[in-house]
Amino acid sequence: MHRYVQNLMEEEKGELTEIDHEVIESIKEQNILSKNPDEGFEAKLTMGERLADRIADFGGSWTFLGIFALVILGWMVINSYVFIARPFDPYPYILLNLVLSCLAAAQAPVIMMSQNRQEARDRERALHDYQVNLKAELEIRHLHQKLDHIMSHQWQRLVEIQEVQMDIMNELRSRKP
Repeated sequence: MHRYVQNLMEEEKGELTEIDHEVIESIKEQNILSKNPDEGFEAKLTMGERLADRIADFGGSWTFLGIFALVILGWMVINSYVFIARPFDPYPYILLNLVLSCLAAAQAPVIMMSQNRQEARDRERALHDYQVNLKAELEIRHLHQKLDHIMSHQWQRLVEIQEVQMDIMNELRSRKP
């Protein structure tokens, strides 16, 4: 079957890619291509990458937004009402703006690193889905070919049976007086 599949793919695509060869090999060996692509991906992550993912997860959460709003509100209240005589960052809160700028400058690359890894993970999933879909399509084509073969043999047998029936009917007609 794998030769049939290989010839079919070469006719349709011309030159086969490495992915196509992997699919043909899985058909030849009767291996299952279905697997969880996240398992191998998670194992390859370094400690820094895991930390970046956690920071990005927390930085994009409602918990972070709530804590962030409370800290800014607390900063303003402390500098405007509590330390009214000698605030450490008086209005217009220049130190707060500096802290927020530094937070944004540090958070943006971490989030981008996490997004890049997510894109790589998505590409790996798409590639895996393509392989599974290609193998399923090829298996279905092969099954259709087998069914067509069986159907043609069935039609041939039906014609033969009909010929035998016609012979029997003709013989019975010729016997009647």
